[in-house]
Amino acid sequence: MKTYMKIHGDDNVLVLLKDFKSGEIIEIDDIKIRIKQDIPKGHKVALKAITQNDSVVKYGLPIGYALQDIEAGDHVHVHNTKTKLSGTIEYVYRQKLADKDMPRDNKTFMGYRRRDGSVGIRNELWIVPTVGCVNGTGQMIIDTFKREVNIDLIDHIEVYKHNYGCSQLGDDHENTKKILRGLVKHPNCGGVLVLGLGCENNQVSEFKDFLGEIDEQRVKFLVAQEVEDEIEEGARLLKEIFDAMKDDHRTEVPLSELKVGLKCGGSDGLSGITANPLLGKFSDYLIAQGGTSVLTEVPEMFGAETILMERAKDEETFEKIVHLINDFKDYFIANDQPVYENPSPGNKKGGITTLEDKSLGCTQKAGHSKVVDVLKYGEVLIEKGLNLLSAPGNDLVAATALAASGCHMVLFTTGRGTPFGTFVPTIKISTNTELYARKKNWIDFNAGTIVEDQSIEQVLEDFITYVIGVANGERVNNEINQFREIAIFKTGVTL
Repeated sequence: MKTYMKIHGDDNVLVLLKDFKSGEIIEIDDIKIRIKQDIPKGHKVALKAITQNDSVVKYGLPIGYALQDIEAGDHVHVHNTKTKLSGTIEYVYRQKLADKDMPRDNKTFMGYRRRDGSVGIRNELWIVPTVGCVNGTGQMIIDTFKREVNIDLIDHIEVYKHNYGCSQLGDDHENTKKILRGLVKHPNCGGVLVLGLGCENNQVSEFKDFLGEIDEQRVKFLVAQEVEDEIEEGARLLKEIFDAMKDDHRTEVPLSELKVGLKCGGSDGLSGITANPLLGKFSDYLIAQGGTSVLTEVPEMFGAETILMERAKDEETFEKIVHLINDFKDYFIANDQPVYENPSPGNKKGGITTLEDKSLGCTQKAGHSKVVDVLKYGEVLIEKGLNLLSAPGNDLVAATALAASGCHMVLFTTGRGTPFGTFVPTIKISTNTELYARKKNWIDFNAGTIVEDQSIEQVLEDFITYVIGVANGERVNNEINQFREIAIFKTGVTL
């Protein structure tokens, strides 16, 4: 079993794959390095002397600079390394496409073909409140409905509670409408009841116009203030929707129809070595089949953004990526916050030192495919291939945005572990085997074996099979545990 890794030939640090004690010896390139301090798994050790103010290099690129002289064998972390990031940057278009040949095959999955031609991987019945005031009402409607109907004929029923829809202005109001539209029109949803109160900013009548074309048999509307008994009326409308969707069945569809979101959270020092590269290879594979993947968490692109910019399909897409990055940096600056206020305490405990360190690991999830489009927050996928989406790093906000863009599932890598899920299947992929063994009720797939006894190609084959199984209906832990939530990005004034 490997005990350390030099990721790139130019690196001046190693990543440790086990806990090392002071005095232990590492032999690499005919050099013996004596470990100077106890260093945990996932953390970095200096491969050679690094002079104060010189770059600390990992993944072949700087992840910060040395705050002091660092000797070979020293622990390299937050106590002696600092980010180089600051404000916005002027970028130059230098295309450097790195598409790699991936096998094309005829794999398919069993999905639900919708009337508009889209495909879902679940057939669920949802209540989508236009405003947080009716969250409880939605739950009461579902409870009443479930006492009267056999819901085993569909995959699930849920009310997606949130706190917004009123007392919002400008972008916040529009963003709430866009995310809720993403739920109402999502192909994993076989039918939906849009539930309003009546006096909110997000009026049902206006929201209905905002939705555009809908299937009126499967999308119904209820304003609670306009009826005498909203529970009885809501349950009646759910029965109508249920009758329209209960006989839906899965049919064979090509893998080119699959859309996946790429997300990480609770990352550690192995994220950029195991789980994130695995998702990168899966993303490249899916795109080679004609499918779609979406990368978000813009603040976790800072320091690695030029890698994505070089892969823009054309100059127009490059400019979109520039705006994606600098607009988010301006958001930080406008709120008097440093753009590098990252990684989190959990990230640091797991071995991630700077934002560049985190970002260079995070963007591994995007593989090597060209970037075909950039979506604003709340926008829906148009082009197949690798897309970038504007959203923060916050796990639930970003996962909700990925799902609302049209992703059938979210592939979520983690080194620390998390139980949450959004309104589509949220597959947790562990970066290390210890987490997988300890939290089987959270983690769905283990990528830790990549640094143990399996090649990444072997693990990829297993992962492809697993993802297709989920698309076919196999439930993941967040679904089994009934952890289904949404969170909407808020930036402005609350009235």
